[in-house]
Amino acid sequence: MIDPVLIRIGPLAIRWYGVLIVSGAILAAYVCSQEARRKGLNPDVVWDMLLWVLVAGILGARLYHIFSSPAGGQAGWQYYRAHPLEALKIWQGGLAIYGALAGGVVGAALYCWRHKQDLVAWLDIIFPTVLLAQAIGRWGNYFNQEVYGYPTDLPWGIYIPPEKRLPGLEAYERFHPVFLYESIWCIVGFSVLMWVARRYESKLRKGDMIALYFLWYPLGRIFTESLRPDAWTVGGIATAQIISAAAVVCAAAFLAYRHLARRAAS
Repeated sequence: MIDPVLIRIGPLAIRWYGVLIVSGAILAAYVCSQEARRKGLNPDVVWDMLLWVLVAGILGARLYHIFSSPAGGQAGWQYYRAHPLEALKIWQGGLAIYGALAGGVVGAALYCWRHKQDLVAWLDIIFPTVLLAQAIGRWGNYFNQEVYGYPTDLPWGIYIPPEKRLPGLEAYERFHPVFLYESIWCIVGFSVLMWVARRYESKLRKGDMIALYFLWYPLGRIFTESLRPDAWTVGGIATAQIISAAAVVCAAAFLAYRHLARRAAS
């Protein structure tokens, strides 16, 4: 069985989940600092902003999870309302990416407001690297044996121990590694967006890289969410798919208006 704990030091347990999330954030911050330097901005701003973004992002990610209602008896609002102290145990999993994005943007906005920085310019640098952080952080789900999909007989299906299987799926052993699909999608997206940021730098406008993130990541999330038996649904549709579809439409409309409609008008 996979051990979610990386190192034990007496009563202290350092878990893979936290290590991978923090490692992904630090690597993303490093890439951000290099991009900032390339663009003539102060790279130290990235490291100063990191704590603000991390704290607000984790808070937002946890709140989204706490107030959700996942299927399959997974911890959500009904559970945390009855066990409020359990909401503090983030090392056991339960961080939602859309909540993290909302919280992270709030953290970045507060930092930029306080230090008189251009928020949109910094978010254009940050958002492509968010995909890198996600690609690494998703592997924390592997060690927690969560974020897996429906049963599969495909050769890359992962074994899930009986105690981690969702109700109704106890008879199955191997499942779609949804965390892996999303990790691959994110690392490809990171590569594509970084290439676009450099190859078409002269043609990009402020806010374009933010929009491209919200075009790329949600497209993949619509697919991966369809494979999850524990998805929080509204009206039979996964909530994350609804948010993703709205994000794709808004991002596509934003980019089309800026680069097609204005060009036609001129």
